[in-house]
Amino acid sequence: MKIIPAIDIINGQCVRLSQGDYAQKRVYETDPLVVASEFEKAGLVYLHLVDLDGAKQGKVTNWEVVEAICKNTTLQVDFGGGIKTKSEIRQLLELGVKQVNIGSVAVKEPEKVSIWIDEFGADKIILSADVREEQIAISGWTETAGLSLQDFLTNYQQIGITYVTCTDISKDGMLAGPNIILYKKLLTQFPSLKLIASGGVSCLDDLKQLKAAGLYGVIVGKAIYEGRIDLAQLQTINQSPC
Repeated sequence: MKIIPAIDIINGQCVRLSQGDYAQKRVYETDPLVVASEFEKAGLVYLHLVDLDGAKQGKVTNWEVVEAICKNTTLQVDFGGGIKTKSEIRQLLELGVKQVNIGSVAVKEPEKVSIWIDEFGADKIILSADVREEQIAISGWTETAGLSLQDFLTNYQQIGITYVTCTDISKDGMLAGPNIILYKKLLTQFPSLKLIASGGVSCLDDLKQLKAAGLYGVIVGKAIYEGRIDLAQLQTINQSPC
């Protein structure tokens, strides 16, 4: 199981929200590169980088942060937040981003995303499924799309998507544990998807439960910043049985 630490960006700073609420923002570091470098020094390989300004505005905004992290670390970065155009995807990949997360546009313009999958390859695109009570939310979690999670995943599996990050918004930033029941349900319904869990991880035991359930990866955010999980401890998850 991939352990993927997260950096969320607002105004160029490393922040965390609670339940996707922009009003519940806490700044943890003014320079996200400092945080990314700490992850790299701890031996971590992956990074989930989110442009929260971009998610809200509908266009990638924090380009300088993306470029700085890709140029100055060896982390394998997946990036999301406001991607709406093919040119943005191309520019992100050229900067060194390994995969892009497609969320709101995947709901509103599936035909466009289908073309992107054909052009860039399914290995470059992660479908971002952000949910409240198994209903898809979009636009930085500020809107409900009127689409069920199961229908959303079924449609994109038929198009050829392989990677999916599923975030339970009610759990995100709350340190109350991930929605294990939801992830087990999805793994049963969509066994061929490479499912990445996001939201609610609070301790090492949460990670062990997700690994035992068969998740492809897990994104860890606030638990790191609040000192609930030490960076060195993350290395032990894949080295020990559950």
